[in-house]
Amino acid sequence: MTIEFNFAGQNVLVIGGSSGINLGIAQGFARAGANLGVVSRSQAKVDAAVAQLSADAAHAIGFSADVRDYEAIESCSRDFSERFGPIDVLISGAAGNFPATVNAMSANGFKAVVDIDLLGTFHVMRSAYPYLRKPGSAVINISAPQAFQPMEMQAHVCAAKAGVDMVTRVLAMEWGGENIRVNSIVPGPIADTEGMARLAPTHKMQQAVTASVPLGRQGTTADIAQAAMFLASPMASYITGAVIPVDGGWSLGGFASMGASLKDLAQN
Repeated sequence: MTIEFNFAGQNVLVIGGSSGINLGIAQGFARAGANLGVVSRSQAKVDAAVAQLSADAAHAIGFSADVRDYEAIESCSRDFSERFGPIDVLISGAAGNFPATVNAMSANGFKAVVDIDLLGTFHVMRSAYPYLRKPGSAVINISAPQAFQPMEMQAHVCAAKAGVDMVTRVLAMEWGGENIRVNSIVPGPIADTEGMARLAPTHKMQQAVTASVPLGRQGTTADIAQAAMFLASPMASYITGAVIPVDGGWSLGGFASMGASLKDLAQN
């Protein structure tokens, strides 16, 4: 079931919004009539996303920036706000991942994921703060199950996303007095995304993941978009500091199959 949301006249900035889950979120807000901005490292991907989103959004613009570069990411929030006004909804979803055991991982590899996921989230939150609507803005971080569930070959992501969820909770406390709500969405297995292609690259692994989801299917980017729009809507006006799995129940135990599959993949 799809719920129709209305974000006409609201300004929504999606960091990492040129592909995968984050593009799906941007598409949801576009169809709801928002003024939309997307940010990604690849200018080509940004241009393609804006061309697609412009068919539905009231307005759609894009920026090329790396979340590891504070000044670059700050300029995106500033330029977007100068164009449309204060940011009503901020989505921070840039992420990096690759499967590797700790012993097979370089220091630079570990640092790269922490820099994108955790430091990048800090950069997005801190730099966007002056441009958020006060009161009333909604901030949503896109986390991962590894934030609270240890998984083999994912130590870097586990560490980084756990930090993201704690930043979410702290900012919900620090910014609550200005009625800025900060929450995390934890997507489960989402079909046809780069993340699933990396973590379950074979048909057998895909089948195992699907079988481990209590609702019996992988999620869609539209599932995550619906959750994001709910959290950004007046229906969630008393929700802040929450870390919400949107995963078909996968976090109740399905992680074990993913960790075992990754371990088997590495050994083979």
